[in-house]
Amino acid sequence: MANEQQTVGWVIYPIGSKPKWPLAFLLGFQQYLVMFGATVSIPLIIGGAMGFPPQELALLIATVFFNSGITTLFQLSRAGSRLPIVQGGSFSFLGPTFAIIGMVAAKGGSWQVQIQQVAACIMFASVFEIILGYSGLMGKLKRLIGPISIAATITMIGLALFEVGAPFMATNWVISLITLTAVIIYSQILSRKVRYFLLFPVITAIATGWLIALIGTLAGWIPAGNAANLTNGLQLIKSSPWFWLKPLVPFKWGFPQINQITIAGSFGMLAAYLSSMVESIGDYHSCAKMSEAPPPTAKMISKGLGAEGVGCLVAGLLQSGNGSTSYSENIGSIGLTRVASRRVIFCGAILMLFIPMIAKFSAILATLPQPVVGAMYVALFGLIAAVGLSNLQYVNLNNSRNL
Repeated sequence: MANEQQTVGWVIYPIGSKPKWPLAFLLGFQQYLVMFGATVSIPLIIGGAMGFPPQELALLIATVFFNSGITTLFQLSRAGSRLPIVQGGSFSFLGPTFAIIGMVAAKGGSWQVQIQQVAACIMFASVFEIILGYSGLMGKLKRLIGPISIAATITMIGLALFEVGAPFMATNWVISLITLTAVIIYSQILSRKVRYFLLFPVITAIATGWLIALIGTLAGWIPAGNAANLTNGLQLIKSSPWFWLKPLVPFKWGFPQINQITIAGSFGMLAAYLSSMVESIGDYHSCAKMSEAPPPTAKMISKGLGAEGVGCLVAGLLQSGNGSTSYSENIGSIGLTRVASRRVIFCGAILMLFIPMIAKFSAILATLPQPVVGAMYVALFGLIAAVGLSNLQYVNLNNSRNL
């Protein structure tokens, strides 16, 4: 990417810029928090469906974050796209995952057998994405993907993910609206006057929402059982250990037995991989546009998809229960913070590797209430949809074929 170190337009830290390390780690921690809500919800859904015990569910969550750190670092390397894009779990894999869980459960398989089979299918099917990516086949399809296709894909990503945030907000409108209002005020008003709010609107809004929820819980304003009540979260923090190394252990829940379920499940996973790859291509274009970088080349797309395939292979080895793909919400945070530096994403990935080892700190982050997460989703995904629609500026809308 030529001239990637030059500040162009309104981006404060472009892709090739190198903020000082303390600032980079703080900005990277903000990226970690942005992807936290979507990431933690995936193992909660999968673990709940399999019947994971509480302690094992915490380990599954930590494993997903650890794998996100590995895959993000790989994506930033020369073997990946080199775009400032965070990698993590994907809802695209949930459909085939539930089908595999059902097949194993129908034969009386325990939760250990279920996670073994899901991880094996993800691992075997990842070879499909690795080959399509590094062979350049998916990258060559770029010539068939014009501005209209990109606009539709990115916009639908934003709108589809919006439906995840809205129900979360509805669990407590007071907390969610306070958080959403904080995002708007911090990023659009105070950012013009105070540099801190220009760089950290998301993390500050999350802290604001969490603090209000904590005050409401301690004061008794938020009843027990409400999604914004932090009573159970505070108990989780107290009972959690300080450190563990289990997240980095491969096949931690046992080696899978290869059988008919593994073969059928692997083929079923191919649909999830195709959906993930199409979404990632749109994310690459969105990330480049947000970062004020040139559009991604066919080679960048190919290497990016190949890197995601490798990330899915590692996810299968670690038994995270999910695959790996690009994260749209972190692309949206580039638009809010105006920070697109690879160093920042690198620091965020390092934190993703080490924070899962601190069980107590992970428990603190696990107390993030649904209304706060929902408000973040709505703010960021709305921005993603807007970026998608902005691609129509390159289309001749006077031509009836483009309407």
